Amino acid sequence: MLTTLRSSLFLLGQVVITVAFALLLPLALLLPYRWRYTVLIQWGRAILLWLRLTCGIRHVIEGLDRIPADNAIILANHQSAWETLMLPLLFRPQSWLLKRELLRIPLFGWGLALMRPIAIDRSAGRKAMRQLLTQGQQRLEQGCWVVIFPQGTRVAPGEHKPYAVGGALLAERSGYPVVPVAHNAGYCWGRHAFHKHPGTIRLVIGEPIDTTGLDAQAINQRVAAWIEAEQVRIGDPRAG
Repeated sequence: MLTTLRSSLFLLGQVVITVAFALLLPLALLLPYRWRYTVLIQWGRAILLWLRLTCGIRHVIEGLDRIPADNAIILANHQSAWETLMLPLLFRPQSWLLKRELLRIPLFGWGLALMRPIAIDRSAGRKAMRQLLTQGQQRLEQGCWVVIFPQGTRVAPGEHKPYAVGGALLAERSGYPVVPVAHNAGYCWGRHAFHKHPGTIRLVIGEPIDTTGLDAQAINQRVAAWIEAEQVRIGDPRAG
């Protein structure tokens, strides 16, 4: 009963915060990209604060000292909406690889469109891959971090899904390093889950991987092995 009440309160506040930030979209459109990015990510910061206050979900970040000085490619596991709020705060500015239909979501999608995403049609096959490689290279050269969830969709804790090679192929072609990221947010905020469960989410930033001389398959295998091992290590944040 308490979990339902707290989750309902969170949802109500989430709607209010989103509408409030939507009023800033016309102003944000007029700002230079990096200023616009700084303004828009405050939405995620506000949501995370409200999440802590209402649902008791906190977070700990490990490996902040491992973030390289220059931008790179982020390959992270995908469990929850939580990481889409946190990652933009850690790696700035960033461009996500995402499915194009997300841009059609009222308010949220409109703000997302202002942050230079790489929006692909997943059914387009090779065309989508070419778009990732072309636009990904452009974003990297513009100084953006490129964030990719190689599992493609949210995967519940304990479940396994193959890691697509697109992000690793971008690393091979571009020569940019890869920074792997692992977290356990799905235990507290599951995929499409209304109920939020209190706990301290752990997000771990791995050592940057120098991709020089590595092919996409080797990069992908290294990232997948590290992320899967870290998820086991950090475990269930609700256990404590």
